[in-house]
Order: sequence, then structure tokens, then C-alpha cells
Amino acid sequence: MLGFKPVDSSNWKDLEELFEARGGPHYCWCTAWRKVAFKDKPINKADKKNTLKGQAELNQPIGLLCYSDTTPVAWCSVAPRETYKTLRGDETLEQVWSIVCFFIKREFRGQGLNRQLIRAAIQYARANGGHYIEAYPVDTNASSYRFMGVKPVFEELGFRFIHKAGKHRNVMIRKL
Repeated sequence: MLGFKPVDSSNWKDLEELFEARGGPHYCWCTAWRKVAFKDKPINKADKKNTLKGQAELNQPIGLLCYSDTTPVAWCSVAPRETYKTLRGDETLEQVWSIVCFFIKREFRGQGLNRQLIRAAIQYARANGGHYIEAYPVDTNASSYRFMGVKPVFEELGFRFIHKAGKHRNVMIRKL
């Protein structure tokens, strides 16, 4: 049985378990697109982890965990767009939430979990006052940024293409 929960101080340990497991994104701690201040010093894994942990401890939206029974198996970074660096989306819209990253444990890949994470992110954003949800997936044949998802999955779930952001990313939006 799969379930989805926002990450906060109560389940931070679950995110830590998922990210630090073999193959997990413990090198970036999902801070690549987040607005973070490192005061002009070299950034290491501990800094990134502590930054994300601090946001969770303040109960700021950072994303969703997917559980198989009680085991964390997947992650979706979804939060208000203003908590991220410039993603080159539609800046004319307000109350926009952004989906910027996914991680699914290897043994759970290829089972449609990405679609379920997106659906859960849509519900989470809507329940927290979002009017739109934006994503930045790549084309299916892209060689990089695949952690942001692939365009056809977002199209299937009602997102519409707005424009390209750089060479690989497609800005896509859905009204909530």
C-alpha cells in the first residue's frame, strides 16, 4: 500500500533514510534549485542537508515522501515557486507551486510511481493554496535533467507546455 506525506520535522528521519540509501541523492540534498544562502563559502553535503533540514524543522513546504507501508521509497520536491531560484516559468501568475525533482528507489521504478507522485503533488499544492502548479521536465530522449521528469507524463496529467527554459527543460503548467 502506497501513501504520501509532506516532509516536516515529524518525518525528517524518513527523508534522511531515503536520501542516504544506496543510490539516493545525498550529494545534493535537493538544494540545486532552492533559494539557499551559503555566505560565499564552499558548499558541502552537510551544508545542503542542514539547509533542507532547517526548512523541514520550520515546517516549510519542501516536498512529499512516498511510502510503501512504512518504508520511504520515493520523493518529489514540490513547494511554492518563490522558495526556488529562478526557474524561468510564467512569472505573470501568482500562487504557483513548482515540481522540480524526483527520486524513486531503484526497485520501485517502472511502476508508474512518478505519475502518482505528480498527482499527490497536485493535491498538496491545491490544499495549501496553490492556484497553479508548474514543472520543468525534459523530453524523453534528453541525456540530462531527467530527475525533473519527462514531458509526456506531465502532458498526460493535464500540464500544458509554455516554453523552453534552456536547452533541455520544458516549462509546463496546470491550473489547480
